[in-house]
Amino acid sequence: MPSPNEFTLHCCELLAPLGPVRARRMFGGHGLYVDDLFVAILAYEQLWLKSDALSRTSFEAAGCPPFRYQRKGEWAELGFHRPPEEAMDSPALMQPWARLALQAALRAHSKKLSKPARPPASKRRP
Repeated sequence: MPSPNEFTLHCCELLAPLGPVRARRMFGGHGLYVDDLFVAILAYEQLWLKSDALSRTSFEAAGCPPFRYQRKGEWAELGFHRPPEEAMDSPALMQPWARLALQAALRAHSKKLSKPARPPASKRRP
């Protein structure tokens, strides 16, 4: 497995005050996890932090663009936003944005846990 590049290591350091950060290759980039919670995507040499309905307004108010990509000729958005440029300079400047991402990841994880389990395919009705 190839080692993460310098940008990946830098982003892991920026998020380290939240707890142990793990980078995992995905989507041609990396996913960043804190305590097994998916908090960020590294794509196109940019850091994209997890966002949701509660945190989106904070990111938008700071002028942080959402993660967008083209799918079948149309633009699609994922629940991730870039942090402000100055936040990329230090863990201290990143911390409020990283906390928003961690909170969004915790809410998403809680939603997953509260959904009833889907029965196995063999037990579903046709």
